[in-house]
This record gives sequence, structure tokens and C-alpha cells, in this order.
Amino acid sequence: MICYRCNARVEEGSKCPECGEDLSILVKAHKLSAAYYNEALKMAKVRNLSGAVAGLRKSLKFDKYNKDARNLLGLVLYEMGETVEALGEWVISTNYHTKDNVASAYLEEIHTNRGQLDAINQTIKKYNQALIYCKNGSRDLAVIQLKKVLTLNPRLIQGHQLLALLYLEENQLDKAKRELRSAAKIDANNTITLRYMKEVNALLRDKSAGKKKQEDLISYQSGNETIIMPRRFRESSIGSTLTYILLGLVVGTAVTSFLIVPNVQNEAREEAKRQLIEASDTISTNGQTISELESQIEQMQEKLDEAKVKSDEVQTQFDSYEKLLKAFEIYTSGDILATGKMLDKIDTSYLSDDAKGTLDKINEDIYERYMEALYEEGYSYYTQNDLDNAIKDLSKVTKHDIDYREGNAAYYLAQAYNKNGQLDKAKKYYKYVIENYPGSQRARTSMNYVDAQE
Repeated sequence: MICYRCNARVEEGSKCPECGEDLSILVKAHKLSAAYYNEALKMAKVRNLSGAVAGLRKSLKFDKYNKDARNLLGLVLYEMGETVEALGEWVISTNYHTKDNVASAYLEEIHTNRGQLDAINQTIKKYNQALIYCKNGSRDLAVIQLKKVLTLNPRLIQGHQLLALLYLEENQLDKAKRELRSAAKIDANNTITLRYMKEVNALLRDKSAGKKKQEDLISYQSGNETIIMPRRFRESSIGSTLTYILLGLVVGTAVTSFLIVPNVQNEAREEAKRQLIEASDTISTNGQTISELESQIEQMQEKLDEAKVKSDEVQTQFDSYEKLLKAFEIYTSGDILATGKMLDKIDTSYLSDDAKGTLDKINEDIYERYMEALYEEGYSYYTQNDLDNAIKDLSKVTKHDIDYREGNAAYYLAQAYNKNGQLDKAKKYYKYVIENYPGSQRARTSMNYVDAQE
């Protein structure tokens, strides 16, 4: 403890041995700082990172020289993806405590890893660009940027939260929930994550209830009008109406006949009654048989439909693994372009975690070379005026990275669409080049094409 009056070091007691100043309040402040640090440490161990940050900031408020609290705050911020703030805390710690400070090792490790510093820089730039896209209403571009950010820094909680918010705006509730779960794995009690998750769960419940309510209704077209009614309601058709009329006529005729001819013989009446009972029994039996057969047909159809769905899913899963094996075989042969194209065809939703891990490793190894080869092939098709293949390759490049080659991929894709007569699609990429590379020759050329179209 340092005396605030004479800067002498005080090992114990509540009075300075040099100047005799009463340090009881300073002692209490140090104890409070230690208490907040201990509570924050407990929170950090159970991944309540936002609570730990709040506790550590209070600890430093009472004792800014608390080395352990400041170093732990840096570690928690680093775990949350806030790398720049973490570096700031460690720099302050090393300035206050130059000897035997583990923060120096943290800073040295990051400074010697040039790739990590570049990744931090790219993360900040892309996240800021995503915020600009959000403010301008370009949600699709913002989603692309945020996916790149989270590829570089998967622990960035704010990135997961913003991406979830964009998915929420687009009503893609399942994707939003997945991102929020990823954020919750990093910081279990983050209030923003919990609030967004509550909103998503409420919308999912409303969606489920609305779907159930819709299933209780049926609709059909009557002329230019759509009739909606409860499923149990059945409107009388023309055929049933005519049947009721005919039945009325028959009953009326029978009543009239019995009134006019009261002396009909009992034998004929009994015979008719007997035949009617036999006919009713026959109809009832046949009706029951038909009903049972229809029920059996429905059950068999349901089983066939379930089997078909399972068969399709199995086939899709089989195709995914087959494509992965094919991609691995091509990868071992060294054909990067063919490997990348095969990987793009794989539906990863049917792969196991181990299979996804294998796919990710291959992607990580070939990504740069694949993008280079794919771009060169697409540009070659463009120069040969093979526009369909040029569009196909350059679209894949921009799907992975719309800024590839300083925007050249987007520019030549726009040119290919333009020459192919697909002006609306060309205009989209021309505008992207104009907005993101102003002052360049490509932007001026793109502006000329856009002005000509408009």
C-alpha cells in the first residue's frame, strides 16, 4: 500500500510510518477492492463475464494499483473478443507494476504474433464497416461482413449480438437463436444476449401459435373470392341440396300415396319394409367396409410419405459424405480449384462434427489458393467472352469475399452481367464498386454504366 501523502510504502497498519498520516480509509478501500476482485473471480470461473467485468471495474475504482484485478479484467475482455480494451488494461498494468507482472508476457505474446495483430486490425475494420452497412440499410452486406468478423474473432460477443439482431430483423429466428447461443457460451449472463433471446423465443412461440391456428382453418376459391372457414364446417354443395329435394319429393309422394290408398295390403307393406331393412343393412355394412379401407389407405400413405422423407434425408446425407470424400481425394491430388468447387457443393447440415472439422481444415488450407484460382479462371472466361462461366466463377468469389482483389471481382462480375444483358444484377455490383472504391477508375467506369442504364 502506498501512502497518498508522502508516497511511502506501508506494509501493515493504518498509519504511515514516515509521515504518520491516518490511512484507515485507504485500508478500507483496499479491502473493498480485494472483495470485489474475489467476487469477480468467482463469476469469471462460471463464465459470467459481463458480471466479472463490472466487478473488476469496481475493484479498480477503489484501488487502481490492484495488479491482479487489472490483469484479470484484461483476460476477461480478451475472452469476450474485446482485444483492444484488453491490451489497454495490460499496458496500464505494466506501467504501474514493471516487475514480475504477467501482463508483460501477455503483451509480448501478442506483439510477437504478427498474424494475430493483423487479424485484430481486420476485425475492427470489418466490424466498423458492418455498422456502416447497418446504418445505411444494407443488411445483406452487413451480414457478410459480420460473418467475416466472426471467422477472424469467434469470441466477439458484440459481433454475435449484432448478427443475431440482423437475423431478427429479417425474421430468420432460428439463425438469430443460434448466434445468441454462441454468445451465451462465451458470456452466460450477458444482459443484451438474454434480452435478445427472450425476444426471439417470444416470436417463435407466436409463430408456432399462428401456424396452429392457421391449420384449424380451411379456404377455397369461389369465383373471385376466397372463402375461409373452420375445418369442421362444411358448406352444402349443389349435389347434396338436390338430394335433399329428391328425398323430400319421395317422402311427399309416399305420404300422399298412403293417404290416397289407405287399403294397401299389409303384406306388401311388410315386404317393402323387410327389403328396406335389408338394403339399409347392406349399405351400412358396405359403408363401414369402405370407411375401414379408406382408413387403411390413409395409414399406408402416411407411412409411405414418412419413408420417402427419411429416404430423401438419407440420400442427401450420403451425397454430402460422398462429396466430402471426393473433395478429400481431389485435395490429396493437389487440384485446389476442383477441391474448392466440390466443397462448395456440400450440404454441411447433414455432416457430423468430425466431418465438419475435416471440411473446415481443408477449407482453411486451400482458401487463399482456391480464391486465387477461381478468380483467375473467372477472369479468363471473361476475357474470352464466355460470360456464363465467368458469372458462375466470379459469383462464387464474391460470395466468399465481395472485396476480393480490392473489388476487382465485384467489378468484373458487374461487367460480365452487363455484357450478358442482365442489367439489374450488373447495377447492384456497379453500385457496390462506386460506394466502396470512390475515386478509382473502376468506380468512374461503373458510374458511366449506371448513368447510362438510368
